[in-house]
Amino acid sequence: MAKRDYYEVLGLQKSATEDEIKSAYRKYAKKYHPDLNPDNKEAEEKFKEANEAYSVLSDKQKRAQYDQFGHAAFDQTGGGYSQGFTGDFSDIINSFFGGGFGGGFGGHTRHNGPVRGDDLGYNLTITFEEAAFGARKEIVINREEECAECKGSGAKPGTNAQTCTTCGGSGQVRVQQNTMLGSFSTVRTCDACRGTGKIISDPCTSCRGSGRVTKSNRIMVNVPAGVNTGSTLTLRGEGEAGLRGGPSGDLYVKLNVKPHKLFERKGYDLHLGMNIPLTTAVLGGEIEVPTLSGAVKYNIPAGTQPNTVFRLREQGIVRPNTTQKGDLFVKAIIEIPRKLTNEQKELFEKLRMSLGDKNAAKAAKKGIFEKVRDVFEK
Repeated sequence: MAKRDYYEVLGLQKSATEDEIKSAYRKYAKKYHPDLNPDNKEAEEKFKEANEAYSVLSDKQKRAQYDQFGHAAFDQTGGGYSQGFTGDFSDIINSFFGGGFGGGFGGHTRHNGPVRGDDLGYNLTITFEEAAFGARKEIVINREEECAECKGSGAKPGTNAQTCTTCGGSGQVRVQQNTMLGSFSTVRTCDACRGTGKIISDPCTSCRGSGRVTKSNRIMVNVPAGVNTGSTLTLRGEGEAGLRGGPSGDLYVKLNVKPHKLFERKGYDLHLGMNIPLTTAVLGGEIEVPTLSGAVKYNIPAGTQPNTVFRLREQGIVRPNTTQKGDLFVKAIIEIPRKLTNEQKELFEKLRMSLGDKNAAKAAKKGIFEKVRDVFEK
């Protein structure tokens, strides 16, 4: 039988908004849900039809394809959309009844199998140079590890955990609930074994039955060259131990780089403000420029102006996992002498005259009385 138009299934117009689509789906899904309509094949089919329509129309990309090509936009399996619960409707049902439905539509996660350990985080502060060149740093973390005494079982050595008689080892129990909509069967975590499916009558004295103990560990962290503040290093398997044979979590090391007293970092480039003697700026000459790898010589051209920026290639930060480096940009800060000897003043006066400073020439022609008058007028 040919499929009905998805908008028709949910009673919508093609111009329907996202909120209208979600609202219509909730209404139809609740109305035709199999647990609300036991042994009603027609309701079950309508529920699946509404679920299929919603899985397409609620996805912007799928909806655009459907609007253009119709059902032909997807393969015969329906484009991969789910025929069971969607997360949205499952949340609605859970809010009504405080648990999941039975009947094979959603399924339930078993709690007594292997569980992966939690991930851990660590903030590591390093120097500017360590970030630029890389380093090996030792850190100390406290984490949950498998108890060596009981090998993670939680039971005292020589004893074994027993299967929970309340849940039969499943870690879950089925509870019948009566509501205004009828009687429903829900599945909950077993209170007797807390979802583990096991009862430990004689717990391990080292871990008190938890199967894990807290230990302080020293871990070496390889900091690669080129990292910066905010970079995160992932150490696989260095998080907390898993439960019941599950894998360990990971350790995430977030880096904070101390500022440098000379250099400012921008990406992989370095910036430096450097004092240049006035005579060197005027006449030109060789200066020593500090870099992360040591001082290098650089020739300043004659007539260098204040705030001129010079570029020293590949004197910046290396890009991670490459041999490429950023550059060093040096901003010229011209040093103006604050105190001069009489001889130096005379030399600067001669320089000013030779440069054709009109104000200086006019001042030189004034007599002593004119100079005095100027002072009093000012």
